Amino acid sequence: MKIYTKKGDTGETGLFGGERVPKDHLRIRTYGTLDELNSILGMTLTQAGAPDSLRTSLARVQAELFQLGAELATPRGKGVPSGLIDEPQIELLEREIDAMEASLPPLKTFILPGGSACAAHLHLARTVARRAERELVALNRQEPLREAVLRYVNRLSDALFVAARFANHTGGIADVPWVAPA
Repeated sequence: MKIYTKKGDTGETGLFGGERVPKDHLRIRTYGTLDELNSILGMTLTQAGAPDSLRTSLARVQAELFQLGAELATPRGKGVPSGLIDEPQIELLEREIDAMEASLPPLKTFILPGGSACAAHLHLARTVARRAERELVALNRQEPLREAVLRYVNRLSDALFVAARFANHTGGIADVPWVAPA
């Protein structure tokens, strides 16, 4: 099977079910941003310094982002080709956040992205998750989405922030505090 179909040469792409939409459609941009986030998580997993528990979590999130992308690539009223992200996945993210935070010193200042390479990649992932969230909110205004979709991505960005701190902490690297210019 060839990777190219030539069907996108006119600036359109297909959703599940066959509907064609412009490649700059908000729905396409949104799941494209989730794909970008997934790629950053893949890069993060190549970095030294990520504890095994974090690696396991990030690998699971990568699969969940594919599920979410499949849902977004499916027009309303069509059957979603894979399972839906819902409360169990949101609650698992919350438990993981709580477990990581339990080992971290309290946050007393804003921190800058950085520290270890792993943490820096996680901070980048967090910013892309926030962009995906903004796009989801805009898409939700045009085409209502399930509430769990919005909640999952919001919680994921929180989890990625804590994961960045956790990666630094477990690696013995201090977070980079923000210092206001004098």
